[in-house]
Amino acid sequence: MRKNAEYDVVVIGGGASGMFAAAVAAKRGKRVVLLEKNKSLGEKLKITGGGRCNITNAEYDVHALLSHYGDGGKFLFSPFSQFGVKDTFTYFEERKLPLVVQARKRAFPHTEKAPDVYLTLKKELEKYKVTVVSNCTVTGINAEGGQITGVSTNRGEFHASSYILSTGGVSHPETGSTGDGFKFLKKIGHTIKDPTPTIVPLAVSDEWIKMLKGVSIADMKITFYLEDEKVFSKTGGVLFTHFGLSGPLILNCAGKVGGMLEGGQVRAVIDAFPALDLGALEKRILSIFDGDKNKTLKNVFKEVCPVGTWKGIQTLLPDIAFETKVHSVSKEDRKKIVRLLKGLPVHITHLMGYDRAVLADGGVPLTEIDTKTMRSLLFGNLYVTGDLLHINRPSGGYSLQLCWTTGYVAGSHC
Repeated sequence: MRKNAEYDVVVIGGGASGMFAAAVAAKRGKRVVLLEKNKSLGEKLKITGGGRCNITNAEYDVHALLSHYGDGGKFLFSPFSQFGVKDTFTYFEERKLPLVVQARKRAFPHTEKAPDVYLTLKKELEKYKVTVVSNCTVTGINAEGGQITGVSTNRGEFHASSYILSTGGVSHPETGSTGDGFKFLKKIGHTIKDPTPTIVPLAVSDEWIKMLKGVSIADMKITFYLEDEKVFSKTGGVLFTHFGLSGPLILNCAGKVGGMLEGGQVRAVIDAFPALDLGALEKRILSIFDGDKNKTLKNVFKEVCPVGTWKGIQTLLPDIAFETKVHSVSKEDRKKIVRLLKGLPVHITHLMGYDRAVLADGGVPLTEIDTKTMRSLLFGNLYVTGDLLHINRPSGGYSLQLCWTTGYVAGSHC
């Protein structure tokens, strides 16, 4: 690679927003170079959504969509008007990768293979002759007089008229997202909100939960308490893991739970049968008992509990003799079982770290960005995209849509 090579646009970071921005700029006829510190592009994109790639959320009402971006929503109407959810569908469908919409409006490539999304973008880069420099570690961004003057790397200096910074945040650091962009932006004068993992599993101290690793309850209610005061409840699915709780419902509660943990001890209770009150659940259990009166409680208990959970839940009832025949189970013990299933105890110790985070917040506040163009308000030729922006959002396709939108806007205006 020739040192001091001149380009119209230097894009730093070959993730979702960087690849998208580079392709959009190159389609406009710009000479674009894309710098990537990994051996290949799109390392995080290839594993997103558990390898299925939740590419967007099929919420077509812009105002309803932006309500999911917290305080950032009021800054994002212009960029999402330029490139929104419908545009994402059209973009990938025109490139032979149609999307399918599943539960909670989550949209995936019809193949449900994240690498197919990466390959689609890679073809765009090749089609519009973007120069890709891999194994390229940026060591500094040089600024003078309100302009970026160059990028220093282990492969030499790169200069251009415009620069797009798309290095991502700090979630999944094994893919190269180690917060480099935050350091560069802070060094040249931008404010940086310190990142915290926001869409991340919860670690617990309860052994009964860890016994159920890999088991999920599709429909449950979890209620969180701070120092025994109820704070909020959510209903949905939960996945038990060897360290605690995960699944979409838990991931989307994590940001709020993280704030609670700063205020004291946090616990939760799981209602395994939210559609039934105590009386209805007891009737359900009595019906099961009536069908197997001569079996032991131990052999019938798995039918009483959500599928796959009985072994862990049984440990929470040490005072009940599970070798007792069902017809001899006392009314008091039966009510203990009912109350437990409506209030399974959870003791939360902490949020899991960046290595397990789907998303971490933090980055440049939108008050320092012209979101109509994604241009820095401090440097006239610097554009910032994706996870480098301090925008809270839940899981469900909102993060990648932010990448497509901000990448498109930056690539269109640089």
